[in-house]
Amino acid sequence: MKVIFLKDVKGRGKKGEIKDVAVGYAQNFLFKQGLAIEATPGNLKALENQQKKEKQREKELLEESRQLKEKLEKISVEITAKSGEGGRLFGSITNKQIADELKKTHNVKVDRRKIELDQPIRSLGVTKVPVKVHPEVTATLNVHVKEQN
Repeated sequence: MKVIFLKDVKGRGKKGEIKDVAVGYAQNFLFKQGLAIEATPGNLKALENQQKKEKQREKELLEESRQLKEKLEKISVEITAKSGEGGRLFGSITNKQIADELKKTHNVKVDRRKIELDQPIRSLGVTKVPVKVHPEVTATLNVHVKEQN
C-alpha cells in the first residue's frame, strides 16, 4: 500500500515521502498514530500544493534575509565599555550585548545565536562580526567598541 508520510518515522521514511508499506502496518500503526495517509490522487495533489507553498515561503524568506543583510552591512553598532591600559576591556563584549544594542538603537531584531563571534570582543575599536541571517546568507556587521567615560 502506498502512503504519504506526515511525520518522520524512524527507519521507514521522512515527512512528505511517498513509500510502499505493508497494508497491516499502514492501517494498524501509521494511520492510527497520524503518521501517514493513504496515497490517493486527491492526497497526492494536496501534497504537491503544500510543497509548492513551502518553496514559495522559502523564496520569500531568502529575499527577506538578503534585504536584512543589506541593512546590517550599512549600519554600525556602538557599544561603550570600561577599559584599562592598551585598550583592553574589563570583561568582554558578547553576542548577546551586540544583539541587544542592535535592537535598541536600530530596531533590528537578530537572534544572538546567529551572531557568530569566535571569541568575545576584548579590545576597543571596530570589529567586523559575521551574522548568519539565513543558511545561504551571511552579513558582516561593524561593531565599534568605545571607552566608557
